[in-house]
Amino acid sequence: MDSVSCLELALEGERLCKVGDFNGGVAFFEAAVKCGTNDMKTLSAIYSQLGNAYFYLGNYPKAMEYHKLDLSVAKSINDRIGEAKASGNLGNTLKMMNQYDSAVSYCKKHLEIASKLNDKVGEGRALYNLGNIYHTKAKNLGHLGSHDPGNFPQDVEQCLEMAIKYYK
Repeated sequence: MDSVSCLELALEGERLCKVGDFNGGVAFFEAAVKCGTNDMKTLSAIYSQLGNAYFYLGNYPKAMEYHKLDLSVAKSINDRIGEAKASGNLGNTLKMMNQYDSAVSYCKKHLEIASKLNDKVGEGRALYNLGNIYHTKAKNLGHLGSHDPGNFPQDVEQCLEMAIKYYK
């Protein structure tokens, strides 16, 4: 009974997030966590959804908290696809927190696992996310100093070159 109600709460949270009600989704996902479940795959999915909902709400520390929990559960049940996905989510969240080196590490882990599993969609996502991290870092570095248009400092150029490499 508990796992059924946990799943029902999680499904309602997912439905609310799909229609853009992330606050409502968070409330249902958190209720599902409190309700509890013995199904670790379900718990991992709930943590992932909670992390994503907080991400879309702009609460990156909370998103990090739940994506780390998702990663921990995925590792504990040897869910390599879940581990890859959670690593990618952590990378994207860290990018938004301007923690680029850590973001790159998590996205490279996503890429490594996806490659080992021959998951081409996962590889594509990881490569795209790595490009986005370097692109975002370049934009932020470019805003810091004064420079002539089209004449960027070396660190900005290096980031842009890395972004292009991963996008390709």
